[in-house]
Amino acid sequence: MSEERFGEFVLVRRHGDGHVAELALDRPKAMNAVSTEMARSIGAACTALGEDRDVRVVVLTSTHERAFCVGADLKERNSFSDAELVRQRPVARGAYTGVLELPVPTVAAVHGFALGGGFELALACDVIVADRTAVVGLPEVSVGVIPGGGGTQLLPRRVGAARAAELIFSARRVDAVEARELGLVDVLVDEGADREEALALGARIGANSPVGLRAAKRALRLGQGLDLRAGLEVEDAAWRTVAFSGDRAEGVAAFNEKRKPQWPGE
Repeated sequence: MSEERFGEFVLVRRHGDGHVAELALDRPKAMNAVSTEMARSIGAACTALGEDRDVRVVVLTSTHERAFCVGADLKERNSFSDAELVRQRPVARGAYTGVLELPVPTVAAVHGFALGGGFELALACDVIVADRTAVVGLPEVSVGVIPGGGGTQLLPRRVGAARAAELIFSARRVDAVEARELGLVDVLVDEGADREEALALGARIGANSPVGLRAAKRALRLGQGLDLRAGLEVEDAAWRTVAFSGDRAEGVAAFNEKRKPQWPGE
């Protein structure tokens, strides 16, 4: 396993053969509250991972024992003038869109508090694994703002407009069991097992064709919100990018030869 640090608060670990990258939020003294510096580092790490053709899946984790991420750093925000807040906004958005726009599958490993921007980082991932200590929610209206890291758009895509409205308007926190029942998280595991399960899922994903994974994610994301006919055209365009690839040829050959494929990644 190799490690690379982006700024003070973000750690990237590459597991095994490097196909599974772990992006660890590492600001334990603040329960991973997202400061301007941390947001910039998350964005930089996502840019690097997105450009790394060896990376097939990214797992978003936390080094804090009791929290995934408690959202924006409100102590820092309290010190901002209006002009400073305006200047900081693109940096903050860059962290959330950085995760959201990763071209490979993403898995969040959530335990403890995942609130506000913290839950939005998880919502930006394709799959959310949570342990039984997880508490999630978008409480922004309780402090006079709204979810600004994608929450108003990503949550209804998961749970529907009415359920998202109830959760956002009430600002309530949801425990792990109810979160799983409502579809706020996808996989519920025993306390302390979220990172292990997310990395194991990442390893299963990472064993597959890198060309296929990127194309499948592109089709899934671009097809959201389209009518069926338009969505099928998106799918067909993605299919054409893999149909004549080296990965497709290797995958079919490996299947027929009853062996593990050696993906060329092109």
